[in-house]
Amino acid sequence: MSKAAQDTRAKTQTENPVDELQARFADDMLAVNACILEKMDSHVPLIQQLATYLIAAGGKRIRPLLTLASTALHDGDMARAQYLATCVEFIHTATLLHDDVVDESEERRGQAAANTVFGNQASVLVGDFLFSRAFQLMVADGSLDVLRVLSEASAVIAQGEVMQLTTANNIETTMDDYLEVVSAKTAALFAAACEIGPIIAEEPPKAAQDMASFGMNLGIAFQIIDDALDYASSREKIGKTVGDDFREGKITAPVLFAMQHANEEEMVFWTRTLSDLNQTERDLKEAQNLIEKHEAIQKSKQLAEQYAQNALKDLSDIADHSIKNTLIDILDFTINREY
Repeated sequence: MSKAAQDTRAKTQTENPVDELQARFADDMLAVNACILEKMDSHVPLIQQLATYLIAAGGKRIRPLLTLASTALHDGDMARAQYLATCVEFIHTATLLHDDVVDESEERRGQAAANTVFGNQASVLVGDFLFSRAFQLMVADGSLDVLRVLSEASAVIAQGEVMQLTTANNIETTMDDYLEVVSAKTAALFAAACEIGPIIAEEPPKAAQDMASFGMNLGIAFQIIDDALDYASSREKIGKTVGDDFREGKITAPVLFAMQHANEEEMVFWTRTLSDLNQTERDLKEAQNLIEKHEAIQKSKQLAEQYAQNALKDLSDIADHSIKNTLIDILDFTINREY
């Protein structure tokens, strides 16, 4: 890397690299948002209302940004990338709508979840509508490889949702079980979003495989940290109620690490609160105390760092590029973020 590139990178490392990507691809994201609004257009008023509500909720849109970045990194057609980034966002939003219904979530991105405003039935059906729109966009793009990548990701995500149901409230869940759910439910779409870029650019299969692996490792690291923050952060920082995973009985990395060396009394606590969902107002604080006692947040972070290091290796064959540098910074930000 040249000295100028090093200086530029050193200057921007203290900034949020996701914001950096947003600034770099601002025009592309305007096109993506316009495409989202166009493709969500429907003569059914409720779909329009719910769509407008979701757009207004904002969010980082990290997945479509990864599609844009991966495409630009490989000198691909950005017009196609915009179109397929819309497809990626539709798949993601559909899964969020279904997720919030299954989890009975009350909040998403700092505002009331769509299911609490419009009802469970509307949320599920509009989620189905978005999945259908996503497949229309895939077909319209005309690439069988793109269709393969995104359709496989959609199927894997759905399987991940079902797998999570089998691990919820089950303290016999292993770390391997947990990572399998995370890989399917979250990381599969990260992987697909990144893999699209080299496909659009007609790069050799290895380039697509490397970017898919990068997205998978980034997605796993992202979710592990997300799960840790549910016990370690604050509502103001993460934009949702802290302790949601605990209240829902989800078995996540910090809980698994806390249970590894738990004594008999502690296991009675975890069984009552997570398996039986018999919780009092004081139990979240007790869970946080046990997680702190067993250094479960630090261990979760160390686990996420392993996946971040794997993601870094996935980028090793890509020539120096400012976008590559930003993706590397995103790995660091993912591990050290507080929201």
